[in-house]
Amino acid sequence: MLEPRLRRTLEIVYGVGGVSAVRVWQWPGRVAVGVRAAPHASAIDILRRVETAVAGLREEGESWDFGLLDD
Repeated sequence: MLEPRLRRTLEIVYGVGGVSAVRVWQWPGRVAVGVRAAPHASAIDILRRVETAVAGLREEGESWDFGLLDD
């Protein structure tokens, strides 16, 4: 079972247009989000929109990293 905040992160990221796959990793004080962009979408734009979409989930002092998943 996923922690509620990780589940919510997945829900939010999958709701961003152009996202076709998501992976989320969590360590103490750090979260990493990897996305795969749909073929028609701009990967740079999607990463920017994903980062904005999950901004409300960040906890104080926590580091979040965003990147693209390999095919």
